[in-house]
Amino acid sequence: MDAKMLKTLAHLRRARDLMDRHYAEPLDVPAMAQRALMSPAHFSREFKRAYGETPHSYLLTRRIERAMHLLRSGVGVTDACMQVGWTSLGSFSTRFTEVVGESPSAYREREHSQTEQIPSCIAKVLLRPERF
Repeated sequence: MDAKMLKTLAHLRRARDLMDRHYAEPLDVPAMAQRALMSPAHFSREFKRAYGETPHSYLLTRRIERAMHLLRSGVGVTDACMQVGWTSLGSFSTRFTEVVGESPSAYREREHSQTEQIPSCIAKVLLRPERF
């Protein structure tokens, strides 16, 4: 890998770290691109090339992932929705159902005791919702 590509990846990681840490805040592509020191269009292309999904898709998946954790912990659907950065319960429920395959309410009510036994570092990989 050449030096230019390594530099690009380092900048992309800065933006991805922003999404990982501040997923509940209003984030848009221009803000993420600014963190990566790139134009929005270039950032979007490079992010998808490096990570296999768009920045917006990555952020939504991160929010769903965190909502899944909150719902498994017994947090209500509306509270989980608001805590992960959604402002519309309907949009949250639709996206959650699309990604997870069941509604947030059904997911919350389902038994999750087996996942509690999995170490958190492994659970993050196994329980991460797929958007493809």
